[in-house]
Amino acid sequence: MHEYYQNPLITRYASREMKENFSDRKKFITWRKLWVALAEGEKELGLHITQEQIDELKAHVEDINYDVAIAREKEVRHDVMAHVYAYGLQCPKAKPIIHLGATSAYVGDNADIIIYRDGLNIIKKKLINAMNVLTQFALKYKNLPTLGFTHFQPAQLVTVGKRASLWLQDLLLDYQDLEYRIANMKLLGVKGTTGTQASFMELFNNDHEKVKKLEAIVAEKMGFKEVFPVSGQTYTRKLDSQILWVLNGIAQSAHKFSNDIRLLQHLREVEEPFEEKQIGSSAMAYKRNPMRSERMASLSRYVITLSLNPDLTAAEQWFERTLDDSANRRISIPEAFLAVDAILTLYINIASGLVVNEKVIAKHIEEELPFMATEAILMESVKNGGDRQELHEKIRQYSMEAAKRIKNGLNNNLLENIKSDPEFRIHDFDSLISPEKFIGRAPEQVEEFIENMIKPVLDKNKDLLGIEATVEV
Repeated sequence: MHEYYQNPLITRYASREMKENFSDRKKFITWRKLWVALAEGEKELGLHITQEQIDELKAHVEDINYDVAIAREKEVRHDVMAHVYAYGLQCPKAKPIIHLGATSAYVGDNADIIIYRDGLNIIKKKLINAMNVLTQFALKYKNLPTLGFTHFQPAQLVTVGKRASLWLQDLLLDYQDLEYRIANMKLLGVKGTTGTQASFMELFNNDHEKVKKLEAIVAEKMGFKEVFPVSGQTYTRKLDSQILWVLNGIAQSAHKFSNDIRLLQHLREVEEPFEEKQIGSSAMAYKRNPMRSERMASLSRYVITLSLNPDLTAAEQWFERTLDDSANRRISIPEAFLAVDAILTLYINIASGLVVNEKVIAKHIEEELPFMATEAILMESVKNGGDRQELHEKIRQYSMEAAKRIKNGLNNNLLENIKSDPEFRIHDFDSLISPEKFIGRAPEQVEEFIENMIKPVLDKNKDLLGIEATVEV
């Protein structure tokens, strides 16, 4: 147990991979890599920086002297300058050229963008795996009829696989948004205190081409093709808003999925995984609660509300920069990534182990299908010489009687009454009311959707497949 509050996203929910991505170690190593890239670019473009200095910087990228940095920050109240000082103590030869021409946002903002990009790629991997397990489920049950619901009232039949294709389509839309955002990520670059690059113009004696080249070199070294063409001291905070709305979209899709699973589990038609020794309730030993889906809904709701923070931050920025973004961004953005990481772990785990109770599904169809089949019965009877108006009135009366029986806890006898009435001229009654007659193009829709829309995505990202998601707590 801990003496102080610990964030549950860290202690209970998020993966080690995502926690490491947002760790202090990842951030400060990235800062040092950015300082190395800057020094290398400046050396390449003619500034008096030696290879010995570069080698010294590279040698200490990962062995960060945190104690020195922490003590220094308490003195100077500036995290970047504290780490410049700490790095300089380890690299005495390179000390004079660390952070040359740069401002704090050079390491802070560029590192954040790199971390967010890497975080989005972790999310992408999990999203692809969630899509893959849903695809297998949809294909397996594409032909299995089940009650459709509108307003959570029985409607026309669908299939279990067709319903899964709706969940899958939501994830496809999220994937498309995610791909766009990753493909269009830009580095802040080398911009200076107000974004004019004035300090670098001074370093390079007003040589515009060298300043532009320096920015291109740094971007390439850090794995980016483009930088923001203009900025203040920081990159536009609209990027944060755009990133979190991608995460928000995934949370929306997951919440919808979790709601459907919870409702289906109440109906006992489809259930999430339940382990052999799992306890559903401390009081009611028989209970089998959908805890995974409930956790997914809870975390999703958190992300959906959390995504308002970057919107407000982007709207509130003054001129070239203010610092009222800092504390908010340190909390809201990492937590959104950590929560969506946990949500997708749950998604993969649930979708991989869904239990379909076919007999329960068939029983519910049997209870409701008689009402849905009346139109087909009426049409077939008229084709065989029956009087539509008279038969319609008989169906209405039999339906009222059946509804009254159901409300009194008795069985639905609608089909029995119709079947025994000689006025209904049906030759093959059982074939006419077979559930498969009432699912339309559901199986074909599943096949076509997966073949045309999902398979190309899975094929393109096949190297990302293979995650086994377990729920730790």
